[in-house]
Amino acid sequence: MEHACSHRADHDLSNRPADKRRSYARWLASKDCTDCWKAARDADSKSKEEWLAAKRAVEQEAAAAWARQFEMPQLEGPDKVLDWGERSRHQLMTAAHTALVVEGSWDDADWAELEEKARFITRAGWWIDQRDSEGTDLLELLDAATEADRGTENPFL
Repeated sequence: MEHACSHRADHDLSNRPADKRRSYARWLASKDCTDCWKAARDADSKSKEEWLAAKRAVEQEAAAAWARQFEMPQLEGPDKVLDWGERSRHQLMTAAHTALVVEGSWDDADWAELEEKARFITRAGWWIDQRDSEGTDLLELLDAATEADRGTENPFL
């Protein structure tokens, strides 16, 4: 059978019901052969990986520049999650600033207080865990985290 890629390949259709062989053969002919299909899939996978790596590099540079500009402390944790934690912190802090200050009613003093609380959270895993949170929830999340660090959480829960 000749495939859409113009390669020829033999296919055993004996395991298909007789009344479905012709339509299946027509469908196979409209597709690339297995080798061409795998090559295209691998190329797509590689291009997606390259795109993602480039996107992450841009995000990482923005997060690092932001952390330097606003004097945020280095995050702590396993090396393999530090960059992810830094990107997560930057994205959540940016979302919070937009929601609370730019679009909300907070002033610079309110934001400075939140920013100071954020400086106390240096565990990369905490920021990663909060990555899907809304910016408007950040103050509550920071309050909960700093309360837990002070040992005021109920040990019986």
